[in-house]
Amino acid sequence: MSDERGAKSANIFDVARLAGVSHQTVSRVLNDLPNVRPATRARVEQAMAQLRYSPSPAARALVTKRTRTIGLITPGTADFGPTSIAMHFNVAARVERYSVDSVTAADTDAAGIRSVVEGLLRQRVDAIVIVVTDLGVLEAVRGLDLGVPMVAAAATQRRNRQLVSIDQYRGARSAVRHLVELGHRRILHIAGPSRNPDAVERIRGWRDELAAHQLAVVEPVHGDWTAASGADIGRRLELEPGDAVFAGNDHMAIGLLSALRARGLRVPEDVAVVGFDDVPEAAYLSPPLTTVRQDFRALGELMMQKVLLAVEEPDALTEDTPLPTHLIVRESSVAVRP
Repeated sequence: MSDERGAKSANIFDVARLAGVSHQTVSRVLNDLPNVRPATRARVEQAMAQLRYSPSPAARALVTKRTRTIGLITPGTADFGPTSIAMHFNVAARVERYSVDSVTAADTDAAGIRSVVEGLLRQRVDAIVIVVTDLGVLEAVRGLDLGVPMVAAAATQRRNRQLVSIDQYRGARSAVRHLVELGHRRILHIAGPSRNPDAVERIRGWRDELAAHQLAVVEPVHGDWTAASGADIGRRLELEPGDAVFAGNDHMAIGLLSALRARGLRVPEDVAVVGFDDVPEAAYLSPPLTTVRQDFRALGELMMQKVLLAVEEPDALTEDTPLPTHLIVRESSVAVRP
């Protein structure tokens, strides 16, 4: 029984005594630092195993000045994109042996964001990552003196080494170009919330692609990313034979398909529909939905890479290069009949 109690209470000095080294050497082994002879490292590791020693996060922080913890600020929403980004970032962080403290920011004003950030800083996080779904969040964190690196997932025209993003603008252009190439000349847009960075960039891409083909612009109608809002807009959207609709995300496209079916309009024979995201259900709709696929896994991994560089190599220069999207053509879009 005494051995078991000793193993549970073993500390770095116990390991040092058993291995016949200084506690500084044990610290170097724990933190995988160089200049430790292989035989010495093996002796320390054997002593840790024998004593069943596991260093506390606080002890590690005292040695490295780091807690290997990242603060993640997510929006107060269950939307597919933000939740997917957060999930894949958590996975990427675990691979790098970092833990993640997640906080939901319901308030997007400067005071609300500052309060959330300050709470994470009190936890001595090594970095802060923010999934931005409102331009107010981006405005609130600009200029904050955090004292730790910050990485934000946000689509924007501005380039910044602290930002990571998927190319919403070119993704939207590819969707509209696809419809133009099928012969559609009136392409409507159901957009996301007006202050959402992704929605803003998709609107910009939609407008610019229409302009490139000298096609008229009908002002977009804004939904809230939900299927219910897509259905509501679909019930009152003025449509003509041969029209096409570019929906700002797949869930609004799903609602739109339901509304068009209720109106007796056929997709794609009467109206073509293209979405954005490629949610898992998109391939199983009737008809299967043409959409723009985003690689949220790659974005989560890129966010973690940015964090690692900022924390471990702060002088390294990085570029803000948006990740590409991929157009997935299915049966909801076909060529216009002559």
